[in-house]
Amino acid sequence: MKHIYAPWRSEYINEKRENDGCVFCDISKHPQEDRKSQVLFRDEICFIVMNRYPYTPGHFMIIPHTHTDTVESLDPKVWLRISALAQMGVGLLKKGFGAEGVNIGMNIGAAAGAGIAEHIHLHLVPRFLKDTNFITTVGETRVYSVDFQNVYEKLKKLSINFFH
Repeated sequence: MKHIYAPWRSEYINEKRENDGCVFCDISKHPQEDRKSQVLFRDEICFIVMNRYPYTPGHFMIIPHTHTDTVESLDPKVWLRISALAQMGVGLLKKGFGAEGVNIGMNIGAAAGAGIAEHIHLHLVPRFLKDTNFITTVGETRVYSVDFQNVYEKLKKLSINFFH
């Protein structure tokens, strides 16, 4: 059996939340704080936010405003909107951000690895050839050569052309 380690996420796992409720619902209810929360896009059904502890620069999530931990309980209209935004998001990451590939996925429930299991969300993770290297694989350390605020600003600017 092989084990995959992500020690750079320990800050997230051990983080104490400022609010007692759902962090995604908090972002959903406060559009005036979109820049601070690094929201790329929002409409009446979903919002798109940068992952606070990304696997790679440019990693973002599509989140329905509806608070639920089950995909099967979603209104089909919401699921279709998540899917449509994912399709546009792949275009943004590939054409706008230069990603050579994109991982898309959901971890539904704590047993599946969801860090925030109470509110479903879809991850889009840009990938680049050779983005896993010695320091990540052997040294159990992730090194990012970019400023995440700059990545957010770039994706925010580009998102105008991709999300509608």
